[in-house]
Amino acid sequence: YSGLNVFLKGPPMIHVQYHLKSKICDLYLIASDLGLCAIEWQKQNVPLIKTLSGSEPQKKILKQTVDQLEQYFLGTRKNFDLPVDIIGTDFQIQVWQALAQIPYGKTASYSDIAKKIKNPNAVRAVGSANGKNPLAIIVPCHRVIAADGTLGGYAGGLKIKTALLNLEKI
Repeated sequence: YSGLNVFLKGPPMIHVQYHLKSKICDLYLIASDLGLCAIEWQKQNVPLIKTLSGSEPQKKILKQTVDQLEQYFLGTRKNFDLPVDIIGTDFQIQVWQALAQIPYGKTASYSDIAKKIKNPNAVRAVGSANGKNPLAIIVPCHRVIAADGTLGGYAGGLKIKTALLNLEKI
């Protein structure tokens, strides 16, 4: 995934979510008519749709997301190409863009990310932004580990982080 298209302002959007049961965990995908907004670990307070058939923009985005995630879980996709619609501070967006550049099968430390965004003293802030990444897996925050090589934390839990890293054979 080479970058993020971020829409910070605009008219109110209709958001919907779709429950994807993957081989690693349950995911709740949330989309607006502009793009994918979030991948959550638990059901959110957003209308849940049962089917992805239909011509609504949100359903098309969710269908594309499901297809690409299923390919990823099968090991046939290494990068994602999806429209996104996320909100974050300038700093968070910088961090998320740096996360999106960590190659499949590789890891980086919080310090590496801080250096990449030319703010080497912001290691803790990078960790905080990493934890607020709205697009888990798509923006691969699971590839960020502690400087000593330990896994560190993960919003989805260390079991899921380990499973994702094992999937990528890291």
